[in-house]
Amino acid sequence: MVGAQLRDTAQELAAVLWREHTVYRERSGGMVIRGEHVRRWISLAPAGGRDEILVRAGRILDGGTTAPARSEAVVPLSAGTGVLAATCRRLLADAAADGARPAPGREAAGGSGGSRKSRKSRKAARRNGRGRHTGFSSWVILVCVVGVIALFAYSSAMHG
Repeated sequence: MVGAQLRDTAQELAAVLWREHTVYRERSGGMVIRGEHVRRWISLAPAGGRDEILVRAGRILDGGTTAPARSEAVVPLSAGTGVLAATCRRLLADAAADGARPAPGREAAGGSGGSRKSRKSRKAARRNGRGRHTGFSSWVILVCVVGVIALFAYSSAMHG
C-alpha cells in the first residue's frame, strides 16, 4: 500500500515541480524524480513513521551522475502535494546554494569538476612557478645542492 501511494505522490509532485521530469523506483523502494533540465533530483522514501516520508534533494552532475543529497526533511504523507512541493522547493534551493558554494579547501573553479579552461590555467601557473608552493622534494634537492657547494668551498679552503 505504501509503495503505490508513494508512487502516486511522486507522480503528482513531479507534475507540480517540473514540466520535464523522469520518475523511477529506487532499489530501496523509494521513488526518485529527476529534472535533467534543472540538474536536480528529489527522492521520496518511507520514513520511520507510518505516515511519514523522507524527502531528499541533490544535484545532477556532469555526465548524469547524482551528487549525494545535501538536504533532507521528513514530511507527513497526509500533508498533501502543496506542502510536499513547498518542502521540495526549499530543499532544492538548499541544494542549489550548496552547489554554488565551493567546497572547503577547493578553489572557486572546483576540484576535479572544474572547467577545462580553469584546469589549463592552473597548469600554466604551475609551469610559470606561480600558484603552488615549493614541495618537499624540491627542498631536499635544494639542501643537497647547497651542501655540495658548501663542501666544495670547505674543501678548497682547506687544501687551498
